[in-house]
Amino acid sequence: MNINLPNFNVKNLVKEAGSTLSRVVQLTEEKLGTTERTEYDTEFQNLAERADVTKTWTEKIVRDTESVLIPNPQNRVEDFIFEKIEKSKPQRLSNLEHLALAMIEAGGDFGQDLPYGQALIKVGQAEQKLGQCERDFIATSGICFTQPLRKFLDGEMKTITKERGILETKRLDLDACKNRVKKARSMLGQQNAERDLRVAQSEFDRQSEITKLLLEGISTSQASHLRHLHAFVETQVRYYKQCTDVMNNLQRELARLRPEKPRLRINSEDVDGPPNTNHTNNLNNADIDYDDSDVHEFKTIDINSVTDNTKNTNPFATQILADFDIEFDSSAISTVIFVTECSPINADYMYGKQGLLKGLVPRAFLEMLDDESFGNSSY
Repeated sequence: MNINLPNFNVKNLVKEAGSTLSRVVQLTEEKLGTTERTEYDTEFQNLAERADVTKTWTEKIVRDTESVLIPNPQNRVEDFIFEKIEKSKPQRLSNLEHLALAMIEAGGDFGQDLPYGQALIKVGQAEQKLGQCERDFIATSGICFTQPLRKFLDGEMKTITKERGILETKRLDLDACKNRVKKARSMLGQQNAERDLRVAQSEFDRQSEITKLLLEGISTSQASHLRHLHAFVETQVRYYKQCTDVMNNLQRELARLRPEKPRLRINSEDVDGPPNTNHTNNLNNADIDYDDSDVHEFKTIDINSVTDNTKNTNPFATQILADFDIEFDSSAISTVIFVTECSPINADYMYGKQGLLKGLVPRAFLEMLDDESFGNSSY
């Protein structure tokens, strides 16, 4: 039975173990403040600090952007796992699309011939369009913004972090060699320590230049990130414009489905006599037709049902609300009329008068005015 054992180089293992031990000792002495350490130049430190800030904020921007695009953390974890195993992400409905399906199904059950059912279906279809717009926005934002930034973190920034770690190792080796030179007691030991110091200094300088070049490249990366940011903003503008167009179209469609406003029609015979003359007896045959489209009832109230006791009560100046349309066959009435309580008092109507016209007016379509705003007028 043949077993292939790895080819260990004992000499290299011992050398590596010795280097690791010397680094640990050097780092411990630096922490305790018992030895000196080689400091990086000011320019290098500034570049390193900028790299740390860039890495921290880029990670946060990517994380928060993904939270905005995909609010559900469980979905984000699933997408991350599928991305790592290089499989397509699962197709799932968004919250808007779930809402759209519910509204469309509800509208079908309520009845497509009824206003509420029709409105639910219209809104559901609009929500479906919004869901599709959202899906396109998420996909486009990932391509133009989050993916390039994540690629920067996984590629260039990881390389910089790795090279900085190697540089720190070379710096520990250099300082350890300096300490050995100081502690050498024999001539041979002094020569070997100085040789190791020259080698360590050369490796440190070479690694410092490599790391510095990588750190300087962050400026170019930020310029690229700026272009990606502009693309993300343009994607957002296009997305919100599409959503606005969808909602404006929905608003127009719902306006066409809106039922007609309740209409009060007062019919009266022609009144003899000059204008502004009180001809109350000539309107005995006048009636008021009130069409309440919400309950689909047509009410006709004879004005003779109102007793003359209303003439003795104090009138109130009222204003007809904007959503209550009034039409007169013989003449037009202004939006301000005088009303008094009916006798007996009616919970739904008041007795109104304007010029030669009088009749019952629904309370729901009246707004009382103060004496100061209307002025003193006689009934």
